[in-house]
Amino acid sequence: MTSKDLRVDEYNPYYQTYVNKTKGLNLKDGLGSNYETVLSFLNGIPSGKHEYRYAIGKWTIKEMLLHIIDTERIFAYRALRIARQDKTSLPGFDQDAYVEPSNANRRSFDSLLSEHKAVRQATIILFDSFDDTMLTATGTASNSTISVRAIGFIIMGHENHHCDIIKERYLL
Repeated sequence: MTSKDLRVDEYNPYYQTYVNKTKGLNLKDGLGSNYETVLSFLNGIPSGKHEYRYAIGKWTIKEMLLHIIDTERIFAYRALRIARQDKTSLPGFDQDAYVEPSNANRRSFDSLLSEHKAVRQATIILFDSFDDTMLTATGTASNSTISVRAIGFIIMGHENHHCDIIKERYLL
């Protein structure tokens, strides 16, 4: 199953940018292969850039990486609840409010990479446990309908989106 299998009613149009950035990856295999691609890219970032901001008020690369991790955790939680047929409307989250208390810049880049790996491994195991009925289940998050499988593609596309931003604005 690729993002081309998604119906437009399975996610809010806001997420289209992320879905487009999955580049035809298969959902279950893509969670692993996309992680490897992202890890290779992140490992190539010079250490002097890890706490660089390209403008006042913008996140550092460390903060962006922890944002990717936090977002994946939140979306995987949403996927779990929806797959388990929990009909509770799930709230959104203020990504900016998470950055300062995260203390990302006080951590080593290696510790952030280790956390990213652990979170992705948990996400892969979770998505591998979902059958087709669970993957196509829909629920409500951030006041919009979303399917479990759309969440998987959004997780991959979201990290690709931020890697593109790093390439375009941080590594000049």
